[in-house]
Amino acid sequence: MMTSRATKNAAAAATGVAVAVAIAVGAILRTRAARARSGGRARRASQIAAIGTRTGGAYVLHRARRVLAAAERHEALDSGFQLRTAEAVAETLGQMKGAMMKLGQMASYIDQGMPEPVREALAQLQQDAPPMSAELSAETVERELGASPDRLFAEWDANPIAAASIGQVHRAMTHDGRAVAVKVQYPGIDEAIASDLGNAGLLLSAMGLMFPGLETGPLVAELRDRLLEELDYELEADNQRLFGDYYVGHPFIHVPAVVTRYSTSRVLTTELAVGARFDELVTWSQEERDLAAETIFRFVFRSLYRLRAFNGDPHPGNYLFAPGGSVTFLDFGLVKRFTDAEVTLFSSMIDAMVLRRDPGAFRRIIEDVGLLAPGQAFSDQRVEDYFGHFYEIVLDDAPRTMTQEYATESVRRVFDANGPHRDIMKVANVPPSFVIIQRINLGLYAILGRLAATANWRRIAEELWPFVDGPASTLLGRREADWAAGRGR
Repeated sequence: MMTSRATKNAAAAATGVAVAVAIAVGAILRTRAARARSGGRARRASQIAAIGTRTGGAYVLHRARRVLAAAERHEALDSGFQLRTAEAVAETLGQMKGAMMKLGQMASYIDQGMPEPVREALAQLQQDAPPMSAELSAETVERELGASPDRLFAEWDANPIAAASIGQVHRAMTHDGRAVAVKVQYPGIDEAIASDLGNAGLLLSAMGLMFPGLETGPLVAELRDRLLEELDYELEADNQRLFGDYYVGHPFIHVPAVVTRYSTSRVLTTELAVGARFDELVTWSQEERDLAAETIFRFVFRSLYRLRAFNGDPHPGNYLFAPGGSVTFLDFGLVKRFTDAEVTLFSSMIDAMVLRRDPGAFRRIIEDVGLLAPGQAFSDQRVEDYFGHFYEIVLDDAPRTMTQEYATESVRRVFDANGPHRDIMKVANVPPSFVIIQRINLGLYAILGRLAATANWRRIAEELWPFVDGPASTLLGRREADWAAGRGR
């Protein structure tokens, strides 16, 4: 566990980085706004720039107050500043929707070193983004499906049950008595995403300065492709059918069925799923949290290695829970489908780092695929020390508790270019096939850390890795093995 001093240092560092990034992005985007031809893009750039301007000014004032205040008031002043800043950012990103709101969502749960007031304010973006008006939502449905929702459905709830970065969800009842969830895309969100992606390109250029080994061109292209795919609800419906067909009849993994009749490229209708939200799950017993975490872990790695697809948006708002480890998985807009060669590559990395414990072989693999520049002076042991962290939970055949500190260290190893591993990070790269899968390190482990989940992750992983195909090691594993045997997979 982190010491009190280490925790305060991590919090201070996170706050300082957040402020610095806000100021820097604000300055960049003010210039961008002045040049932009599109009024919509200029407005969005100006909105983000305003966050940086307000944050920068507030930070100067905060530092002045801190100097004049007594030492015992420093912590209270810091907490107040963190909360006010985060609430302003959350409000702005929530109103903006699109990719920038997604950035705020991700920040709210991946970095456990972030001060709690900041994370709590940003967490509002996970489920409670400001919705569009009932009239605008109904107009979108009528434009897409040819009739108003009151005519299309036997019942239509004009108040959304969820509002997120790209669309909002309404309850409805079909005329044949089927309860459904209707996701309606925000009008104009495609232009907003295009604007955000232009801004993201500037941010990634700045990242290229921080990480000289980073090839920002392929990285930007991969992120753009995946985010633009999220705008196409017909593609999302295909993704959801892919997972739904694969997991049909599964004892504890559930994927709502798509209702094709009421779905288009901007409206997606699925069967209505019910269950407890993540905030409720964390109040359940540790046994229930462990079961839920095991199910999420199984879903991620079975899908990756058996289905060759990864649902790349693991965040708390995308799950519904029931006792006994039952989890319903929502939102299949950000799905990456991998080739056999890519999955074979991931498998070879596990074989070298985990099964054979051969850091030299692991290094040769990642150099060959461009994850690490070849011919560097540091030793194979240094490579193992850095990359081995991401395999740590499956290195040993023993129970392990996932912690928030582990999740935070995972984030640090991806983004802290001035940390103890800066020599490797300066020559490390993120090839396109690794871009979305990084969400395992940044998202999945953060969620498992929030649950403080304990399991023998190595044995569970060996069940899911086809190149090991180990026996069932838990109660859920035995239930899953029976299902897989019945399905012939």
